[in-house]
This record gives sequence, structure tokens and C-alpha cells, in this order.
Amino acid sequence: MERNRDGYTSPLSTRYASKEMQYLFSDNNKFRTWRKLWIALAKAEHQLGLNVSQEQIRQLEAHAEEINYDVAEAREKLVRHDVMSHVYAYGRQCPDAEAIIHLGATSCYVGDNTDILILRDASNLVLRKCAQVLRNLGAFARQYKDLPCLAYTHLQPAQLTTVGKRATLWMNELVMDMENLEFQVNQLRLRGTKGTTGTQASFMELFEGDEEKVKELEALVARQMGFEKCVAVSGQTYSRKTDAYVLAALSGVAQSACKFANDLRILQSFEEMEEPFEKNQIGSSAMPYKRNPMRSERICALARYVIQDGVNPAMTAATQWFERTLDDSANKRIAVAEAFLAVDAILEIYINVTAGLVVYDRVIRRRVREKLPFMATENIMMESVKRGGNRQELHEALREHSHAAARKVKLEGGSNDLIDRIVADPLFPLTREEIEAQMAPEKYVGRAPGQVTEFLRDEIAPLLARYPDEALQAELNV
Repeated sequence: MERNRDGYTSPLSTRYASKEMQYLFSDNNKFRTWRKLWIALAKAEHQLGLNVSQEQIRQLEAHAEEINYDVAEAREKLVRHDVMSHVYAYGRQCPDAEAIIHLGATSCYVGDNTDILILRDASNLVLRKCAQVLRNLGAFARQYKDLPCLAYTHLQPAQLTTVGKRATLWMNELVMDMENLEFQVNQLRLRGTKGTTGTQASFMELFEGDEEKVKELEALVARQMGFEKCVAVSGQTYSRKTDAYVLAALSGVAQSACKFANDLRILQSFEEMEEPFEKNQIGSSAMPYKRNPMRSERICALARYVIQDGVNPAMTAATQWFERTLDDSANKRIAVAEAFLAVDAILEIYINVTAGLVVYDRVIRRRVREKLPFMATENIMMESVKRGGNRQELHEALREHSHAAARKVKLEGGSNDLIDRIVADPLFPLTREEIEAQMAPEKYVGRAPGQVTEFLRDEIAPLLARYPDEALQAELNV
């Protein structure tokens, strides 16, 4: 299909989001789902004894996938109502069933129920892609669980961690997001056959006041659409808090991805790690040597959009009037769709980046060696106390020596001579060999390697067991 170059097109569809996610929010998926819902309603009404025949149902099923858009669009220009336009168009294809299409239903029967189905399917796609990110990061964490590196607090070098342990921090936040989104998916309920204001009055009329049949009708529709339950009560619409809750979970995914991407951008500036960089990729139009973290930057850009977009359904939920108002419609069809498309784009990039992370272990080790004398001061102090030293006096001496060594590095451009200063100080009853024995980086990572192993075994493995190993590969357009 030729691209429209004279009008606005969303970069989410032309540049970022996957075809799979785009389909879920497509016209074809929407209107085919409407027809599935009309078929489910007709089958349930037939089963419960209304004047709906098997032949009418067969005719509806025969045209469930073939949306005659030309007829529907021409009709909508005339009547200004999208649902009734599609009822009309469906009826033109199914003349014998025309009379029973949408029987007893309101527009929200197809509109809201379809929205719930899309929320479920789109959320499950997000979860599958999150799982792939975890697989990628899990393999990375396992590979580098023992490699000591500088940790950073306040973006200043702090006690050592390992490259693999840092990866578990990224993973842990995504696990929290997945558990939240799984909860929201499990809480989803079909809106069902609630009628115009949620009272099911039209169906009570159809079934001549038989409440049990009205309830059974709803249960039959729900089961056909893959749900065990419908919402217990509603106005004309399902509660718009549902959208707010789901988009809040998507915002969480965006936050976690952004945290990872920001960390990687900083690590890339330190030359410790890099995102994948393709053979022919250009980093800068002016500076040919540059390898810019462009994919991580795109994650951050899209994440900001998703985080702020989550406010839209929250505001919509807060401003609904009584049983319904239509000011939700225009907003939610943009906010919900684009949140999913943007999160999908984020995860496509996240999968791509984590599948090809580059680690410069020699740079990491060099940076550790530069800072390790400062890291070792506590161990040196403790060992000196064991030999009879005064803890307070030693602490003060180490403070003075550390600041002096730092001045030499920062102001004079010299090397770190902290160990030489400690060796020369008679307060410390340790030989150079004994002090240097305290300088093995592995002594300063604590339980980081064991934490990685335990986290992957106890937290990640059970979660990933719920998702088939699809080995998803992200294909980035640009």
C-alpha cells in the first residue's frame, strides 16, 4: 500500500510499532470483533429460545471476516452513527439475518466489549515481549555475574557490584511491571449485555421478564468471547477506571525501560558498555567517530510519551457523568491505542538492545583499579584494628590520606598514591603485601554473584515458565 505523503501519519505506525500490535488496533480487527460479538449474541439468543434461526447465524458467520467498508462508510455519512452504519452494512451482506443483528443491544455492546478484548490481547502481547527482554537480560546477567564493576550512588563511584548484578536490577523492575499488568489482565471482565444504561431492560423485554434467561444470555456471550465473567454492574459503559489501571501498568513498563536506557547511556559515555552498533550505522552527521546510544535515547523519548499519556484515562475516569457521557470516546481511542503502540515500540527496541549488549571488560577493570584503593580503606581499617589499632585514629588518617590522594589525581593529574601513603604511615601495622592483598576486586562485591544465581532461579524462571520461549527477534525500521 502506497504511503500517504500529503497528510499526517503517526510515526508509531510508520516507524516504531510492530505489525502485530498495529493489527490489534486496526479497523479490520475492530470491525471483525464487532461481527463476532453480533454472532455470539445471536447464538445465545437462539439457544435461549428467541426467534433467531440457525440459517441466520450461518449467514452471519459466512460474512464475519468480509467487512464491506464502502457500504458502511457511505451509510455513516448519511446517519452519522458508526455502529448503525455497520449494522446496515452487515445486513446488506446477510439479508436473511438483517432483522436480528444487534437485537436488544446498544452501541456499547460492540464498542466496549471490543475495547476490553483489545485491552486483553494487547496486554498479553506486551507481556510476551517483556518476557523476551527478561530472557535476554537473564542470559546477560548469568554471563557477567562475576565481573566486578563500579557501582554508583549519586552518580559517584561507590562500593563494587558486578555487571550481572546490575542487570538484575533492570530485570527486577520489569518483573514488577509484568506482575502488575498480569493482575490487570486477570481482572478484566467483559462488559457483557447490560443494555443502554446498564439495567438490561431491553433484554428483560425480549425475555418477557425472565431474569434467569437474561443472566444466562450474558454468561453465554462471555464464554463465547473467552471470558468467564462479565462486570457485575455497569452504566452504559464499563468503568473507565479499567483503562486508567491498564495504562498505569503500561506507564510502569515505560519507566523501567527508561531507567535501563538511561543507565546504558551513561555506561556508554564511560565506555564500559554499549548498545549494538551496526557495521554501516552512522553515529553523527558531523563527527564520523561517534557511536551514539540512539536506540536507548529513543526508548527514553517514547517512555516520556507513555508516562504522560497515562494521565488521559485517569482524567477521563474522573469526569464521567452518571451512566455515561461521550467525551470519553475521542480521548480514549487515541490515548489507549497510542500507549500500547508506544510501549510496543519501546519493547521492540529493548529486545533489540538487550540481544546485543557490548561489554568492555578491560575498561571496567581499569576503572575499578583506579578507584579500588578508596574502596579498600574500610577493610584496611578493620584489619588494622584487629592488629591493635585505634579505629577512630585510623579513620581520621584514612580520611586525610584519601583526600590528599584525590587532590593529586584531580588537581595535579597524577596517579592514585593512596596505598603508598598508607604504607608509609606508622599508624597502620600492615605491610604493602598485606595491604595489596585487600585489593582483589572480588573481595568487594559481597553476595552479588550468588544474588544473581538465586534471582534467576527463584524469581525469573517461574515467571518465564508462564510464557512460551518464542525467542522473539525485534526488527527495527530505522
